[in-house]
Amino acid sequence: MTPDDTSKPLIELRGVTKAYGPTIANDDVSFAVRAGSVHALLGENGAGKSTTMKLLSGLIQPDRGEILLDGEPLALGSARAAHAAGIQTAFQELTLIPDLTVLDNMMLPRGSVGPLGVLRRRSSRQEIRAFLDGLDLRVDLGALACELDLATRQKVEIARALYRNPRILLLDEPTSALSGGDVQWLGDIIAKAKARGVTVLFISHRMPEVRAFCDHMTILRNGKHIRSGAVESFTDAEVVELIIGRSVENTFPAKPDAAAVEAREPVLEVRGLSAGPKLRDVSFVLRPGEILGVAGLQGMGQNSLFSALFGEERLKSGEILVDGAPVHLASPADALHPSVAIGLVPEERKTQGLFLQLNGRLNASLPVIGRFHRGPLIDAARESRATAEAFDVVEVDERAQYMAAGAFSGGNQQKISIAKWLVAQSRILLLFDPTRGIDVGTKHQLYDMMRAFTAAGGAILLHSTEIPELEFLSDRVAVLYEGRVDRWLEGDAITEVAMMEAALGGASLTTGAA
Repeated sequence: MTPDDTSKPLIELRGVTKAYGPTIANDDVSFAVRAGSVHALLGENGAGKSTTMKLLSGLIQPDRGEILLDGEPLALGSARAAHAAGIQTAFQELTLIPDLTVLDNMMLPRGSVGPLGVLRRRSSRQEIRAFLDGLDLRVDLGALACELDLATRQKVEIARALYRNPRILLLDEPTSALSGGDVQWLGDIIAKAKARGVTVLFISHRMPEVRAFCDHMTILRNGKHIRSGAVESFTDAEVVELIIGRSVENTFPAKPDAAAVEAREPVLEVRGLSAGPKLRDVSFVLRPGEILGVAGLQGMGQNSLFSALFGEERLKSGEILVDGAPVHLASPADALHPSVAIGLVPEERKTQGLFLQLNGRLNASLPVIGRFHRGPLIDAARESRATAEAFDVVEVDERAQYMAAGAFSGGNQQKISIAKWLVAQSRILLLFDPTRGIDVGTKHQLYDMMRAFTAAGGAILLHSTEIPELEFLSDRVAVLYEGRVDRWLEGDAITEVAMMEAALGGASLTTGAA
């Protein structure tokens, strides 16, 4: 049931402003969240959404303005103060400690203790096991967090926040690491929490989820509050315009002429490749000017495929050819060699794709820093010119030359992680879910960049958890099921229905196999 619009707000921001030096993250933001509602917070990367979440989580404090709970001013000087107020957060930036077990992470920060201060691990294990079973989350409590895949880590993060019995649950892009059934799992979790009276504030870039899960929404742009209202009172087009300040026409760029691409000699060929725990006997060719999509539910071998093509995972069998010649990719250094020129944008940009403490220039030049040597020194001017050209192509702010990558929004961080492969002069880009956690405006920029890259003679292997991206960006699609290519799709056959049918193990169809 949608909360009564006349009901008193549970939590309210009034004139909240937060600045980081000259950058104003929140600029006089005011909005209210009604008790028992699921309230979406929307906006581009850098619009102020995550800053708002951090303010409500007690991790940072506003420079001006106030936060009210039940109509009374709330002083959140720390995360502990937020916890005491009944506020729990599941962040997109996972806070699980990698070298602790799932059980230990669930018990943090204060596990159940006995009279002598000894942790009650046995009773806690039983209680947490029962709690996770109630959430339909099957995970080994003894497994280290670092051993779990990204989606499972995100689900444990959400479960931990719920285990603390919150009154207010803040979900910061919880579905950016989830797909398919996992998203529905979260929808069920949110519905049950709402039924118990939990108020949920939910950041997402995916409108279908907002419409499925949320009652109300608030839109931020450039740190300012733009509009709030019931979800059903906005059309999708209105939401996009309010988020980015303009309409986006033709979100997906036109595909090239298929016959022209087909006539080109392959730049990359994979024959009978097997790698990792699941990938088996995969073969395909990738041509200049082409975006080849890889569809499949989580854990079907796509991670192993991309890692093997970048020299990160050893082949069990098969071979890889570049320009018709076999190559041995024993490490990423082999993939970076000018004769191969493969670049990988990985699943987790913050831990696998960037050094967040280094500036954008160093991140972009580091993979090929040897190319900027002049004797024993680095030719800084040449390095800066190369990175500036790449940043201009991906439309990232010139401040990336000297600001730490971690200071930028998620969208700009992804642009930096792509720019480094332009600096490396990669001919083949392996893009693993490149728009995860990216706003609609930045997605549009990345789509155009991808087509510009292929139009200039580059080739892209693309995996995305957003099926419409595969449908409208890919020239051909390989659907993985149980580690093998179950179906090839091309032309008008590339549809969301066909991809999902094959991903779920439907009957095979070999149209367009290679």
